[in-house]
Amino acid sequence: DSPNPYDRKRIDTCPVGLKNVGNTCWFSAVIQSLFNLLEFQRLVLNYSPPARVHDLPRNQKEHRNLPFMQELRNLFSLMVGSKRKYVDPSRAVEILKDAFKSSESQQQDVSEFTHKLLDWLEDAFQMKAEEDREGEKPKNPMVELFYGRFLAVGVLEGKKFENTEMFGQYPLQVNGFKDLHECLEAAMIEGEIESLHSAENSARSGQEHWFTELPPVLTFELSRFEFNQALGRPEKIHNKLEFPSMLYMDRYMDRNRDITRIKREEIRRLKEHLTLLQQRLERYLSYGSGPKRFPLADVLQYAMEFASSKPVCLDAAAPLPLANLTGNTSGSPSGLSAAPAAAQQQRIPIHKPFTQSRLPPDLPMHPAPRHITEEELRVLEGCLHRWRSEVENDTRDLQGSINRIHRTIDLMYSDKSMMQVPYRLHAVLVHEGQANAGHYWAYIYDPHQRCWMKYNDISVTKSSWEELVRDSFGGYRNASAYCLMYINDKKPFLIEEEFDKETGQVLSGMDKLPPDLKQYVKEDNELFGKEIEEWDALQARKAQQEKLALATAAADASATFSVLTVSSVSLQSLPPPSSPQPEVQVSTPSTPPPDLVTEAESPGQRTVEVAIPNVGTFVIESEEGGYDDEAMMTPNMQGIIMAIGKSSSVYETNGPEAAFFKAIKLEYARLLRFAQEDTPPENDYRLQHIIVYFIQNQAPKKILERTLLTQFFTLYIVFKKKEKKSMWHQAYRNFRETTIFMMSGLELFQKTKYEALMYLIYSYQYNKELLSKGLYRGHDEELLGYYRRECLLKLNEQAAAMFESGEEAEVSTGLGIMNELVVPCIPLLLIHDTERDLLAVEDMRNRWCSYLGQEMESNLQEKLTDFLPKLLDCSTEIKSFHDPPKLPAYSTLELSERFSRVMAALGRVPTEAR
Repeated sequence: DSPNPYDRKRIDTCPVGLKNVGNTCWFSAVIQSLFNLLEFQRLVLNYSPPARVHDLPRNQKEHRNLPFMQELRNLFSLMVGSKRKYVDPSRAVEILKDAFKSSESQQQDVSEFTHKLLDWLEDAFQMKAEEDREGEKPKNPMVELFYGRFLAVGVLEGKKFENTEMFGQYPLQVNGFKDLHECLEAAMIEGEIESLHSAENSARSGQEHWFTELPPVLTFELSRFEFNQALGRPEKIHNKLEFPSMLYMDRYMDRNRDITRIKREEIRRLKEHLTLLQQRLERYLSYGSGPKRFPLADVLQYAMEFASSKPVCLDAAAPLPLANLTGNTSGSPSGLSAAPAAAQQQRIPIHKPFTQSRLPPDLPMHPAPRHITEEELRVLEGCLHRWRSEVENDTRDLQGSINRIHRTIDLMYSDKSMMQVPYRLHAVLVHEGQANAGHYWAYIYDPHQRCWMKYNDISVTKSSWEELVRDSFGGYRNASAYCLMYINDKKPFLIEEEFDKETGQVLSGMDKLPPDLKQYVKEDNELFGKEIEEWDALQARKAQQEKLALATAAADASATFSVLTVSSVSLQSLPPPSSPQPEVQVSTPSTPPPDLVTEAESPGQRTVEVAIPNVGTFVIESEEGGYDDEAMMTPNMQGIIMAIGKSSSVYETNGPEAAFFKAIKLEYARLLRFAQEDTPPENDYRLQHIIVYFIQNQAPKKILERTLLTQFFTLYIVFKKKEKKSMWHQAYRNFRETTIFMMSGLELFQKTKYEALMYLIYSYQYNKELLSKGLYRGHDEELLGYYRRECLLKLNEQAAAMFESGEEAEVSTGLGIMNELVVPCIPLLLIHDTERDLLAVEDMRNRWCSYLGQEMESNLQEKLTDFLPKLLDCSTEIKSFHDPPKLPAYSTLELSERFSRVMAALGRVPTEAR
């Protein structure tokens, strides 16, 4: 949780998220789907336990159900009226988890959880219904809302039967089907149903299901998990399965049994005809008897092109003829004329590497018939042209017939008589990952805003049908729908808001809640309000401390100026001060020396002597580790010395004070120019001059003045006491630390040392905090994100290669890299939800999931099975990290130089690789 409560504050009436309290995204997805059914929400909020609850037997069921019901009411009330962006469902989750025998650290099977949830709710409402309607058959609102009935009609070993069964969540197989209707058709018919119409003594068996009563909330379980007998483990089915936003259930109703059977028979006949047409079309589109097949129309076209081609033979293709010069032994040109005419006509080729590879003189440049008459060519072209036209017409007719049959099948149930039972898609529950691990979230339709919302634990955002399709149909990454919740479109009470009976206005927020829950939410909101008050008080105290620090700084600056003035005057006209001041030694040579800066070091001290023409010589002594990183001051010295030198003429004419202010203005103007320059990445003036950092981040004027005064003050007097750092100087220190983390990580990465990861992780996190306070507070986030991502991918590749080796030591090292470095960093990539980071995470997971279908030794299989749930856990909860690496101490000059080298090296990497 963010320490700042304003980050956790609900914005207006935005829906409230649910905190993931440890592999509980399955809970959040289901509860949000049910909560957004307003009828269900009202039933839960207005539930009151039976008055004679103490008289009920205290068996395990009732011991759990009623406490869970109360916690669910509390949770729903917070989701209605909380001022928090998200709330904690821990109490309800813990009670529900007790019902599972599996370890709490494992993710629960969602269908099992949903069944258990509805069972408990049904039991809780049943107890209340029996108390309210003594002597009458009680109606259970959970049963009325979620349960329906179907009629099973069939033949078992030649004997007909009919029986009615109740169902809640209706299971559907996914494998082998392209859309929801195909799944439903397959689920409604089992076995050889033709035996229904055969003789009584038929040995065949089969049955049909016909819905007699559909629930207002119709839930389909999509079986995307199946057990692989060969591998001995469950596997997820990633096949694409489409489903509509509006589903008409008429064709599955018992009252339409006869009509549906006729239509099914017609569809069966059409599909048989369709299969024949598709086979015929395939013969046209894949012609040939060998392994290579081509469209017949193209084959005829190629034959026509061959028949009409003319052989082309270029002179250059033939070997170059050269004279036989063997008779010309003298080498003189006269030898050519002396040779007889027959000898001149006799030519021999000179064999050279390229001339030997030329085509023979009688071979054409492209394939063409060598012996064909004009008459033969005319007949052949006519035949080929006619045959190609026939093939194209046949292909077009077949495709048209196939399209017409598809349209006929699609429109088979589109008449109004078969569109009387409309169900609208309310929620889609999505799973991403593999069979044994993954992440859950839900898409839920908001009928009031007329848009889809994505409920992903604490995150609740607007979405779209396109995003839902991408994540839910399957075939994209490892995400797909595992549960579909449809609601009867003719029963608007399911999603309608409640109205006040007296005023007729819509009840919203706290007005929805009964008195006990109003008080509960009010108390929680008061607690949250106290958090905000305490935060505000803390920030006020910090602001007050900053004001005091600034006031102290201003006083110090004023005192500093006084000392400076005295020191400046003493430079030319006053004798050395009587009180001991070893820090300042001033001498004015009779002949002004040239510009000179010399430096000497002694244990614990550094002495710099500066000589400025027409002004004097200054000796600066400072203790190592003095004021705000003494090294930070060094790059500024040259500019300060130059500013003092340029103001020397003012000093001579107007005195020390005027010269001092002139020097300050000159130095400030120089640094302001740097702050406004558009510099290349490797030359970051913020690292060289703290005032450039302050200017770019709009630091208060007093901070600028004080820092500039302090830097000038260093030329005259050395601090004997450490000053309390201001907030702005601390911000600059954080900037330098982040830079060192970044630079160290990039240096290691360039050397292919992937221990760079921790440096890059911490630099990215610290940099993000800096950027949240201002654009110039930190570095390029995209650059850091790229190298953090690349380092993770390289480590993942390295670890996977070690695992593939099969060597015990290598495997352990590889899994150690994943568990200690890669897995803890994955939530950092998921939390900001950038596309490149999400794709990187997907690539890493796919690499390891690809091993699931491969043969491997049992010990490797066991280690992989133990490791994958950690890798596939999609929660954004930040796990524990190694402590930040210890940073080396760099002087400002050294830091700037190393930073420049690293950034220049990055600039040489191709753009697409950065």
